[in-house]
Amino acid sequence: MAILAIFSIILIVLDYASVIDINVGLWMWVDNAILIIFAVDYFYRLIKAKDKVSFIKHNVFDLLSIIPVSSAFAIFRIARIARLVRALRILRVLRLVGLTGRIKKILHTNGLIYLLYISLVFLIIGAVSYSLSEHVSLGESFWWAIATATTVGYGDISPHTIVGKIVALLLMIVGIGIIGMLTSSITTYFVKSDSDKDQSSDNKKFEMIMSKLNELEKQNKDLKSEISALKQNSTED
Repeated sequence: MAILAIFSIILIVLDYASVIDINVGLWMWVDNAILIIFAVDYFYRLIKAKDKVSFIKHNVFDLLSIIPVSSAFAIFRIARIARLVRALRILRVLRLVGLTGRIKKILHTNGLIYLLYISLVFLIIGAVSYSLSEHVSLGESFWWAIATATTVGYGDISPHTIVGKIVALLLMIVGIGIIGMLTSSITTYFVKSDSDKDQSSDNKKFEMIMSKLNELEKQNKDLKSEISALKQNSTED
């Protein structure tokens, strides 16, 4: 399944790069075959799942990745929608590397999700402010804002006004904060996971020891009862 997912993504990338046309010929049949295999895999696991609602909730990426978009399915004949939906197949990799159940937990570790919300707001405001102050297009402003916030800083676009420089400074600080918080949250999550595993293992060992002690105590009581009975019979004799 991992090989098929990676091969499917390669096909999508080549299609976007106009190297091949995934909607006609041999590549269309290959893509459809991979789609059918993943669809069968998804619905098989859905049928086998005891809690189907929980399965659907925790496998949303898999469901999105099996939406049919090839020319054989007329409902998705709108080209741009088809290309967008096909790109969702990249989400298959998230499940294959075990991230689907972890992304939400990582985002809520140390309040990372709230920092991302705030950073997104700063990014939008910064891009709009830069566009107005530097008199450049909104598209170029967003490109500059993202490059600055990620601390990449290509230098192809740079601020010349005071407002633009202040916005750049704020975005740099926000970008450094995001990288630091992201690293911290991922580290905290995995350390906590290992700690929980160790604690769970210790709890299991403790329960096993207590179970053995209870069993020995019960055997000791039974042995005492037998000895008492033997003594009583011996006295009567």
